[in-house]
Amino acid sequence: MYSKAQKILFMNRSNDTATVPIRIGIVVPCFNEEDVIRETNDRLIMLINQLQSNGLISHESSIIYIDDGSRDATWSIIEALSQSHPTVSGIKLSRNQGHQNALLCGLMTSPGDALISVDADLQDDLNVIPQMIHHFLKGNEIVYGVRKSRETDTYFKRFTAEGYYKLMSIMKVDIIFNHADYRLLSRRAINALSEYREINLFLRGLVRLLGFKSEVVEYDRAERFAGESKYPLRKMLSFAWQGITSFSTAPLRLITFLGITVSIVSIALAAWGFLSTLFTDSTLPGWASTVIPMYFLGGVQLFSLGIIGEYISKIYMENKSRPRFHVDQKIGTSFSKNKKNHE
Repeated sequence: MYSKAQKILFMNRSNDTATVPIRIGIVVPCFNEEDVIRETNDRLIMLINQLQSNGLISHESSIIYIDDGSRDATWSIIEALSQSHPTVSGIKLSRNQGHQNALLCGLMTSPGDALISVDADLQDDLNVIPQMIHHFLKGNEIVYGVRKSRETDTYFKRFTAEGYYKLMSIMKVDIIFNHADYRLLSRRAINALSEYREINLFLRGLVRLLGFKSEVVEYDRAERFAGESKYPLRKMLSFAWQGITSFSTAPLRLITFLGITVSIVSIALAAWGFLSTLFTDSTLPGWASTVIPMYFLGGVQLFSLGIIGEYISKIYMENKSRPRFHVDQKIGTSFSKNKKNHE
């Protein structure tokens, strides 16, 4: 059910105005972020205060940190921040569930007319959040934060990241180029997102499936303020493969193409071996017809079985329908206020 403020907001969107300030929630997934989270909080508090003083958002707007099973002092810091700032709330997951599940938890449990997801490392430019809100007030249900360039990345990082987006496009996966998880989602979009029950989460693809009116804001991505990246090469490759296999059947079609290619190559090798035996003495008897096809076909079969196995494993996990996260603790006034609004 929508609150009175939300109903008034939605009725006035056609006039590009809102008679009441909207309630915004900023969702920040965290994993071992003790080196940066205080600075992140200071900047977000400053931004919230500025938006409230401008009358753009209500004084019930909040910042919600999702602790994804951190092993350092992240949760202790979140508790302290919540006690010092009524605007700050926190959710502690029972164990590490991964960035996508932590982010989903924040989206599914946090109050607000719209929620903005942002990483804790301060690489996303917080100064474009007012632009996101303005686009939301104009009737956009989703606003994507998109990087203008990758000048701050190393050559290897830039090459692999851009190659990833191009590969996703080839595989017919619909995602926004150079967009990660910095976005605004309206309450309507969040309710629609809650209907998707995948265990293998790839939110960049799921949000695109919603199909609601959307807009893009561009920003310059900064260097990480402190700490280290939570996405080393191994995790980046795993995440890329997750996106491809969750939203595309192209790898399975590739197996059919490989089968046709192998058949053609095998016929060509057989012809080459036959002609070599007839007209030259440079080949050992039986070598060409046995060893080359055996190695070639064996490699293709293992590759194909690996792809098929990946899809079968996803079917296996989806059929189990296990919970995607468990909440251990909630702190902050946002959740108590949200409970009262629903009573």
